[in-house]
Amino acid sequence: MNQKNVIIIMIDGGRLDRALRSQVFNSLKSQSVFFTQSITYGPHTIAAMHATFSGSYGTRTGTNSYWSTFKFKKNKFKTLTEYLKENNYYTHADVINELVVPKQGFDNFIVHDELNDNLAVRHKELLHETATKLRSGQNFFLYLHYSKIHTGIMNQVLKVYNNFSKEYYDNREQNDKRYDSLFNGAEIYLETVLAQINDLQLDKNSIILVMSDHGISVGEKFGERAYGAFCYDYTLRTFTYFMADDFTPKQVAQQVRTVDFMPTILEYLGISLDSKYEKPDGISLMPLINGRTMPEPTAYSETGNPLDKKEPPKEPNTKSIRTSKWKLIYNQHNDTKELYNLENDPNEEKNLIDTGLDIEKTLWQELDRLQKPI
Repeated sequence: MNQKNVIIIMIDGGRLDRALRSQVFNSLKSQSVFFTQSITYGPHTIAAMHATFSGSYGTRTGTNSYWSTFKFKKNKFKTLTEYLKENNYYTHADVINELVVPKQGFDNFIVHDELNDNLAVRHKELLHETATKLRSGQNFFLYLHYSKIHTGIMNQVLKVYNNFSKEYYDNREQNDKRYDSLFNGAEIYLETVLAQINDLQLDKNSIILVMSDHGISVGEKFGERAYGAFCYDYTLRTFTYFMADDFTPKQVAQQVRTVDFMPTILEYLGISLDSKYEKPDGISLMPLINGRTMPEPTAYSETGNPLDKKEPPKEPNTKSIRTSKWKLIYNQHNDTKELYNLENDPNEEKNLIDTGLDIEKTLWQELDRLQKPI
C-alpha cells in the first residue's frame, strides 16, 4: 500500500473558465496533473459529491437529486472514506451542511458556519492540527469544502432573482463582476491552504485533489440563474488538479468524469475495490496520470429543472450524455432534445438535433442505457 495522506480541496461552484485565467489556479499546472475536460455527474453539490465519493452515478446509488441524500444505498456502494477508514486512516470532513457528502467512514464530520467562518483560517488550522497531532504511522483524509462562492450566490442571486427574472439576464456585466469577486475569494483561500500544506511538507507525503463540484451560470442561458436547472457545459465542466510528489505535471485534454476520482485515488494508494459492493461507474485515471493512453468513456449527467416551481423536483428531468466533441441533452420535462458539436460550438448555441447526424443515434442509445438503473 502507498502510505500517503489524502486531501481533497473542493471549491463549491468553481467555474473552469475562471480557473483558466487565474494566476493562482494556473500556478497549479506546474505542480499537478490538470484535467481540462472534467465532467460532473450533477450540476448541484449533493448529487455531484455523492457520485464523487462513491465513484458511481446517482441512477444507481439513489442520490440523484437535492432531496435524496438519505436514499444513498450505503449497503451497496462503498465510499472513498470507508475504504480509507478500513485502512487505518483518520478521516475528517469540514462541510457546508450535513447533506452534501456521505457521512459513513468519517471520524469527524463537522459543519462550518458558511456565513461567518473564515474558511482560510479554519482549514489552515485544521491542516496543522491534523498533521501534528496524529500518532506516528497513521495517515489522514481531509475533505475541505470551500463554500463561500455558493454562499455569495445564494444571498446575491438565488434570494433576489428567480430563473426567469429578466433583470438578471439583462445585466451580464454585473453578473460577471459579482462572480469574479466571489471567485477571487476562492483564490485567496486556495493560496492560503496550499501554502500551509507546503509549510507542513504535506505535499511530500499526500495525494492532493483540488476540484470543483459544478460551475455557476452568469446568465448564459435564460432559465438558469445559477445552477441545477440545465446540463450545459458552464455548469458541467469542472476543474481538476491531482498533485503528488511522484506525479509528473502535465495537462490532459481527454474527457474524464468526477466519478473517476475515487477509483483513481484507490489505485494510487494500492487499495483494491471491495467485491462485496457494487462496481463503480468510474475508472482509474492512473494511466493518463502516468502518461499512457486509455479509452475515453462517455460522461452522463442529470439534474432536476424546477421550471416555474420554487423547488426542484424529486427526480431528475434533464439529462445529458457527452464526449469530448458531442453532447446530447434530453429535456424530459417537455420531451425535447438538443445536440451540440462542442468543438465548433462550445457555447452550445446551434442545436443540431434531427439533422441526420449518425452521432445522434449513438448518443441516444448511450443516454438511454445510462439513465436507467442497472
